[in-house]
Amino acid sequence: MQFVHLASLNDLRTRKLICVKTDGYRILIALAEDKVYAVDDMCTHEDASLSKGSLHGDCIKCPLHGSRFKLNTGEALDDPAEEALNTYAVKIEGDDILVAIPE
Repeated sequence: MQFVHLASLNDLRTRKLICVKTDGYRILIALAEDKVYAVDDMCTHEDASLSKGSLHGDCIKCPLHGSRFKLNTGEALDDPAEEALNTYAVKIEGDDILVAIPE
């Protein structure tokens, strides 16, 4: 697994949710409760970008059907989503957000 620079803290502080595409992955980077998380951007129920959703504490809510996912574990909390999101390790170096991408 290698850590890849995907965003900056400055950008995330302004927008809170960023979708980044890299090496065949669509990753949502979220700033929730002063912590940075990285999870799959696509809802596991239906193809909806979670970056267009809303933050609720340490959860992301899908804009299409309202399913919520825990950002730290990826766990689906509400129907209709049942499958968890993949989560990715995050490191902060200065203003850079680095995310562990599987090789």
